Order: sequence, then structure tokens, then C-alpha cells
Amino acid sequence: MLVIPIVVLAAVFILIAIRRIGRIRLEIWQIILAGALIVLLTGQISPSTAFYSINFEVIFFLLGMFIIGSALEKSNYLVFLSQKIFKKARSTEMLLLMVILATGLLSAFMDNDGLAILGSPFIIYIAMKSNIRIKPILLAFAFAITIGSVVTPIGNPQNLIIATEAPSYLHISSFVTFARYFLIPTIINLFIVYLVFRFIYRKEFNKDRKVSFKSEKVSDKRLALIVKISILVLIALVFADVVANLFFSSSGIAFVYIALLSALPVVLLSNRRIEILKNVDWSTLVFFISMFVLIESVWLSGFFQYIFSALSVDITSIPSIFTISIVLSQFISNVPLATLYVKLLNSISAPMASYMALAVASTIAGNLTILGAASNVIIIHKTEKMHKDSITFLDFVKIGIPITILTAIVYFAFIII
Repeated sequence: MLVIPIVVLAAVFILIAIRRIGRIRLEIWQIILAGALIVLLTGQISPSTAFYSINFEVIFFLLGMFIIGSALEKSNYLVFLSQKIFKKARSTEMLLLMVILATGLLSAFMDNDGLAILGSPFIIYIAMKSNIRIKPILLAFAFAITIGSVVTPIGNPQNLIIATEAPSYLHISSFVTFARYFLIPTIINLFIVYLVFRFIYRKEFNKDRKVSFKSEKVSDKRLALIVKISILVLIALVFADVVANLFFSSSGIAFVYIALLSALPVVLLSNRRIEILKNVDWSTLVFFISMFVLIESVWLSGFFQYIFSALSVDITSIPSIFTISIVLSQFISNVPLATLYVKLLNSISAPMASYMALAVASTIAGNLTILGAASNVIIIHKTEKMHKDSITFLDFVKIGIPITILTAIVYFAFIII
């Protein structure tokens, strides 16, 4: 076993946890990029192996979704659309429910990390306009987009990695497969999030506290129209994929084509394409490229294979997958965990249920602590830039523990059934 990749991985996630060296504040993408460069420069992974370790389907899918997200932001269409939805809320209690359901549904098709980037400023805006504390509504947003993202293979990066790297004969990449396993329990769990927040923050969210919003206008009508076209293309391609799976037993449309074709109208038709491309969250793409390289070097070290073999753990059993995913994600985050674990499952030809358990367990692991998911860190980073009322580790865990336990029980039960 090679020691350097394990030491580098440990150092990377310690730095991600503290995000500071002396007075220097580090970004997450900078830390994991440094880790990938170290394993490359020390010869722990060859340049060719590093290149082929990168899942370009995931990278280009995220790029396409980020382009659409950037156009939504520049046109102000997302704010306009959200205002149309949330202005129907007459109390903070109803606002909480609408935020959880709307953002949970949106994250299933927009990727929860992208939605964390775009949605955080708007959630802060809603809180200020509603005269409620920012922290509770942001926490509800964080938990909702994590749970909502479970229901499709494109809802979050770990689902996408599992769907694209699992054996094709299992048809895990199908929207139908994910919906069959997770649609009903996800709806149940979004209501569980609502009930937990309604109980813990009952002074904030109740029928007596009224809210009202002013109407927002679209800042760029032409760009908003183009974004509408992109969204319609996205919906049409997802629908075509579902039809192909249901009626023609086809593997459907590759995720990368769904994202890039949906983003094409923005790139071809907008006269602000350069501005939109500059506004894309390129640092997140660097994070994922670096993460693939670093995790591949860890895999080649044989460390995790040795540990699981020595402990005689049945890595295909549903209880083991839930336990390992939820616990280990708090130390190495859920995307690297899923990237490593899917390699283990592939090496032993695991059944479909194991892959689906990994998808859901690695996702809801992000609800236990701040470090469990990148979307949590993104939300907190955005909040710290915009407002002093930041979310602490204890703030998150206080809600995260009951929500993770309750939602894990629901998902576990449905997978077993």
C-alpha cells in the first residue's frame, strides 16, 4: 500500500474543515487541487492514469447546468420566477413549506451544488423581506436541496458518478429507476424536514407571522426568453429519456447530452454569452477534476480495499452501506466517498440495490454535519459573504441529527421493501 495518497487525502480534508493556514483563507477547490498536484508530482499516479480517471461526463454535465444557472442569474429570471411562487405565502409557516418543496423539487433537476450557489442569495433576500432570521430558513434550504436531489440521477454529483460508473446492464442511469426507488420516500422526507423545522423553530414559522413580497422584474427580457427555451429543452430531453426507458427498453439519452444541448440556446443565441461563461462557477469544475485524480490515487494505493477486507465487512449489504456512507462522509465528504465506494462495488459485481443504497446514503449523509456535503459549505460561504448571521457547526448538527436519522429510516425501509 502506498502511504502518500492517504496522507494527502487526510491533509486535504483537515484543511477543508479549517479552511485556513495562519491568516490565509483557503478555498475548497484550491485545497483539493493542491492535493491532486502533490500525488501527480510525487509519482503516485501517472499523468495518463490521472487523465482517464476524470469522469468527463460529470464535468461536462455540470458545465452545461452551470451555464444555464449563470444565465438565470444574469437575467434575474430565477428571482422573478421565485417571487411569483413565494408571493402566495401568507405566513412564515406556509413560506417554510413552499421553500422546502420548491427548492427540493428544483434540486432534482438542477444539481444541488448549482442550486446552492444560485439560491443562497435569494433565500437571504426572502428572509430579509419576510422579517425572519436568516439562519433557520437557510438551514431549511440546505436540507431541502440535499433530500430533493436524491430522486434523479442528475440531482447531485454523487448520484451522477454512481449512475455513470455503475455497470450499464443494471440501468441505474435511468430516471425511471431512481424515481421508482426514491420518489415516494423523498416526498415523505421533505415533509419530515418541514415538521422538524416547524417544531424546533416554531417562533419563527407559524400562522400568525405574515409575509408579503414586492414584485421583481426581469432585468434582461431577451436573455430570460432564451433561458426559458433552455429549460424547455431540458424538460423535453428528460421526458424523452423517461419514454425511452419505459417504452423502448433503451438506455436513454446520455446525461452529458441532456445538459449540453439544454445549454446550447444560451451559448448560441445570447449576446451576453462571454459574460455568462465568465460567471460560470469554474472553481467547482476544478474541484471535481482534482477530486477524481486524488481519489484515483487513493484507490490505487489499495488502502480502503485492505481496510474493508481486514474488517470482513460485507460492503454490499444495505445496513453496511448506510452506516459507512453516513459516517465516512463526515470525514471525506460525500462525493469522494461515493467515488471510492462505487469502485468497490464494481470490483465485486454488486447488485442494483447496493448502488441505490449508496446513492441515497451518501446524499443524506450531507445532512448530518456541515462537512458532509459540498452544498453545505457553498451555502455557508455565500452567507458569510453577504451577511454576518452565519451558520455554525452546532447550528447545523442540532437539526442535522434528527433529520438524518428520520430520513435514513424512511429511505432504508423503502429500499428493503
